[in-house]
Amino acid sequence: MMIVMQEGATDEQVRHVVERIEAAGARAHVSRGEFVTVIGAIGDDRELVASMALEGEPGVEKAVPILKPFKLVSRDFQREDRVLEIAGRKIGGGHFGLIAGPCTVETREQTLETARVCKAAGAAFLRGGAYKPRTSPYTFQGLGKPALAILAEAREETGLPIVTECMDIRQLEDVLEVADVIQLGARNMQNFDLLSEVGKTDTPVLLKRGLSNTIEEWLLSAEYIAKEGNDRIILCERGIRTFETATRSTLDISAVPVAKGLTSLPVIVDPSHAAGKRDLILPMARAAVVAGADGLIVEVHPSPEHALCDGPQALHADRFAAWVADVRRCVDLMGKVMAGGEPVAAGVAG
Repeated sequence: MMIVMQEGATDEQVRHVVERIEAAGARAHVSRGEFVTVIGAIGDDRELVASMALEGEPGVEKAVPILKPFKLVSRDFQREDRVLEIAGRKIGGGHFGLIAGPCTVETREQTLETARVCKAAGAAFLRGGAYKPRTSPYTFQGLGKPALAILAEAREETGLPIVTECMDIRQLEDVLEVADVIQLGARNMQNFDLLSEVGKTDTPVLLKRGLSNTIEEWLLSAEYIAKEGNDRIILCERGIRTFETATRSTLDISAVPVAKGLTSLPVIVDPSHAAGKRDLILPMARAAVVAGADGLIVEVHPSPEHALCDGPQALHADRFAAWVADVRRCVDLMGKVMAGGEPVAAGVAG
């Protein structure tokens, strides 16, 4: 249930409604807007409606049941697009965020070189994996904690906020010391214990859609995070598993407008993992921007042919500025503002 308070409702009136909700056995989630406060009552809406007559309470404008299985991330709960501000960068609500960097931290030199290129090209965030979930147990699994120190150094030099993945609750404390955004990968989309623990932090979360999950399941995973108090969530479509073998995954471009219709959370796209092929990343990125995506996350490497992880889908660092310039034209066409520094001059993308 969503309780909309009257404009000018007092803190005491809000507190009284929260107490009524909790007395009914539900959880209250208060969202304060510029003019209006909305309180989410998390529980069985039918029982709540039957047990509480809140519309007659002082300060209450109306009470509206939310029948969708996801409540706090529903657009019914917050109709305006959410704008997340992370280390001075905005994403969502007309602000476009470009996240770029190596799939995994391999060496200090490789990471710092890539970070400088991403910064110069106009990226808003630096991505880099310290811990890597791999299908084969014999492939490179990431450097672990030493990689986090390298990412911290890259942020210190470039000023780019860090996006890095956490795979396990046991890694969370170390990741939180460095991450400006915690990435939860496709394989962990339904790791419910991890979702709940991340929800108890105040660090923004980038939640990737699982390989075989529906959009509703994706949003329910976001709900696990939000119900613990952290609603600073970015959704990421990264391709799903279908019968098609021409690409690594099938980019579900329709997931962008569908998700944005169901939730007010920012929605971004990962064309690198969806394509798996370097020459497909740019057209897929263009399509994502035009479909309404609030950002992109892409892989960049100084020497993709020597990368320890996902080299075929990494963009060449020396051509990245031109790639960004091409994407920026699409962002401008959609009337969005690209977060981050001013890019260097660039030629034709390749």
